[in-house]
Amino acid sequence: MAEQAQYEELIRQFSAFGAVRRELGRILPSDCPSGSVAVLTLLGRHGDMRISRLAELLAVDMSVTSRHVAHVADRGWIERSPDPADKRSRILRLTPSGWAQVDELSRRTARLLADRLSDWSDEEVGQLIRLMTRLRASFDDCRAAPPRPTTTAFETPHTPHHELEHTTRTPA
Repeated sequence: MAEQAQYEELIRQFSAFGAVRRELGRILPSDCPSGSVAVLTLLGRHGDMRISRLAELLAVDMSVTSRHVAHVADRGWIERSPDPADKRSRILRLTPSGWAQVDELSRRTARLLADRLSDWSDEEVGQLIRLMTRLRASFDDCRAAPPRPTTTAFETPHTPHHELEHTTRTPA
């Protein structure tokens, strides 16, 4: 297991990663904020789905998901059709315009990453992908598990465990 100092450095690196996220956000079209990108990307990757499944994949509240869905639907990037299994539900599906938007977003992001990582070897990029995939999977596993009563970098040994707020929300 890593030392406390390594976890603290990891926390600092996560905070600094905000600069990467901001730069990725700057390449998005003005009418396609990050929430819309997430909706389009997930529909492109997983195919047609109910809004409840989309909310689950986004790991956000249904009301937030509904706002993102309304935004992309208003631009004609998705269509909402009745679910044959349950007429009260809707199935979300990318339109041809939505697929074009997914392709454009993918091209923009790949260009930026290729530019910024041009001095990285294929092996280093592959290693980053493997480690980030593993990190994400570790946090996905934790969502369903009850909180562990251990001291974290965000609390002191004197902070009673029951005073900490536990959440599954992804930090902004």
